Amino acid sequence: MIIGVPKEVKDHESRVGVTPAGVKALVEAGHKVLVEHDAGALSAMPDDEYQEAGAEIVGSAYDVWRLAEMVVKVKEPVEKEYKHFREGLVLFTYLHLAPLNDLTDSLLTSKVTGIAYETVRDRTGALPLLTPMSEVAGRMSVQVGAAYLEKEHGGRGVLLGGVPGVPPGNVCIIGGGIVGTNAAKIALGMGAKVTLIDLNLNRLRELDDIFGGRIYTVASNSYNIEHAVREADLVIGGVLIPGAAAPKIVTKAMVAKMKKGAVIVDVAIDQGGCIETAHPTTHSNPSYEVNGVVHYCVTNMPAAVPNTSTLALTNATFPYVLKLARLGANAAISEDKGIAEGVNTFNGVLTYGAVAQAQKREWQAVAKLV
Repeated sequence: MIIGVPKEVKDHESRVGVTPAGVKALVEAGHKVLVEHDAGALSAMPDDEYQEAGAEIVGSAYDVWRLAEMVVKVKEPVEKEYKHFREGLVLFTYLHLAPLNDLTDSLLTSKVTGIAYETVRDRTGALPLLTPMSEVAGRMSVQVGAAYLEKEHGGRGVLLGGVPGVPPGNVCIIGGGIVGTNAAKIALGMGAKVTLIDLNLNRLRELDDIFGGRIYTVASNSYNIEHAVREADLVIGGVLIPGAAAPKIVTKAMVAKMKKGAVIVDVAIDQGGCIETAHPTTHSNPSYEVNGVVHYCVTNMPAAVPNTSTLALTNATFPYVLKLARLGANAAISEDKGIAEGVNTFNGVLTYGAVAQAQKREWQAVAKLV
């Protein structure tokens, strides 16, 4: 198979879809890899490393997309990339289609096979390609929140860890999944007071054990959420429903009651956000205020640490890239139920129910189409 690795063009997106190590493995397996010039440069992976691994360096994105049978990216295509779509192309990347009607339209019209990292499942039913970036974003969310609590960034001027004689900052984490757990680790490490809210009582029990009773676990309901966010200096949104639009857990009315200069970091913003006042931002213009509360809602947070993020992501994605290249997309989809779960668009048909529900469209299971 001919595999294309274009340079990412989303604002300040500095990760890359395949590493030189991945190129070497693909070439040794008999495949051809086209890498756009400087695709890995911002992840500290220069062209010469790709060439040494056996890649062909291509001067333009146009040629990578035109020649490749499968394109492997990191982030969902932006509008200027839609022109590259064509029938028969396999696109393997994060898609986050639920809030993106135009991208969905373009993939369907062009009959692209769109396989989304965020909905691929492993044998246990987990989301192995979402996990590493959720780990990065969860840990980053506290670092970012701590920085935005500084007065220079519009925050309350609170040091999360406090000092002797001054209490620490209050961190409220909504959701006890991968994002929430990793956020709690860093917040505790900084010395903050941490409250974690989740619907699943068994998960709260697990987290209470994991953290040795050092975090406050709270059952999720509107009363508890309103109380927790009102007391918080930093609120982190980490609610995920795989492939679907995130539910609005924190309402506008709750935000209006928060402390002036408090900070919200909505990690769920890729799927529309779980804070009602959140809207997507970029690394170029990352924050804004609503009712005096600073909102940080960057849709590709892990791009700020691209070397770590690229290595973490490709560790997880590469076995799937290799399988798709070896078998071809149709055979891989038929053979591997986890890959089939990742298929969001196939030959002009929407194939993921949660996206269809979010966009009020018809859909069919890919198993009926392959």
